[in-house]
Amino acid sequence: MSVDSPEQLVGLERVGRVVAETIATVSDAAAPDVTTGHLDSVAQAVFDRRGARSGPVLTYRYPAAICLSMDAEIVHGVPGEKRLREGQLLTIDVAAELDGYHADAATTIAIGQVRGTARRLMAAGSAALGAGVRAAQPGATLRDVGAAVERVTNGRGFRVARQLTGHGVGRAMHEPPTVFNWPDPSRDADLELTEGLVFTIEPMITTGRPRLGTGSDGWTVTDHDGALSTHEEHTVMVCHDGPLVLTAPG
Repeated sequence: MSVDSPEQLVGLERVGRVVAETIATVSDAAAPDVTTGHLDSVAQAVFDRRGARSGPVLTYRYPAAICLSMDAEIVHGVPGEKRLREGQLLTIDVAAELDGYHADAATTIAIGQVRGTARRLMAAGSAALGAGVRAAQPGATLRDVGAAVERVTNGRGFRVARQLTGHGVGRAMHEPPTVFNWPDPSRDADLELTEGLVFTIEPMITTGRPRLGTGSDGWTVTDHDGALSTHEEHTVMVCHDGPLVLTAPG
């Protein structure tokens, strides 16, 4: 989507706040022995309170309000009876629709205490997202964004999952353009960033090669080698003075 009116920006900011509130509320409720199904009901309660709807349900008939992925599950994990355990990584991925506008964000949190590689991986994901957001300047290209993400990821000793990308968002959950997490050589990555353009930046990185596949539920994307993964995401709008993060906390 490209924003061309104050009304459109207000609509995106409103749904962005719902997404941020949902992630924060689910994060607060996540603890050892809590089921992912319970966390999904927590998310649905926020949607209901704010008059919002689940983007994945509207768009793909996904079987839950949000996606919750653990450890080697890099994206699209389906909430259910699984119970969280101390030391796990949990990715909370929320896409919502409100009054015809969509926003999408994700973060990976630790359940209890994590150390070593898991902690470094989480820090790398946050740093890679930050680098990608800072690169989203008017006159830059999508390739610049992807190069910034991968440069930080590789510099921290991890790898981008190149099978997965960000995307345009706004009037639908998924819109053009494709937003690469690496300096893709295709002409699509030549797209110049113009004021008002709205898209997600979402590094999905792993400690492994990565080798990804879809689980038996038909949704969950997992690293075949069992490598830990992290997923950080924001919905961003390009502005004349730099990027505006529409799904920022608070």
